[in-house]
Amino acid sequence: MAIYEYRCEDCGLKFEARRAMKDADAPIACPGCGGDHAARGLSMFFSARAGGSSASLSGGGGGGGGGSCSSCGSHSCSTCGGH
Repeated sequence: MAIYEYRCEDCGLKFEARRAMKDADAPIACPGCGGDHAARGLSMFFSARAGGSSASLSGGGGGGGGGSCSSCGSHSCSTCGGH
């Protein structure tokens, strides 16, 4: 089981859900409005290693893959100031 982040396209609520990897992109009801138009978003994670640490973006639905950013107009996380 993994924890995935979702955003309801009906009411805008961001929420997390613990689901099996095979169900990550399956429809899920919004806990706020009950709508079924939630989309999986990008998740931040942190990893520590000897000599330093790093934060990375992971996952993401609807962004087109390959490092695309679906939450801003640039569609490139390397140029997005919001992340």
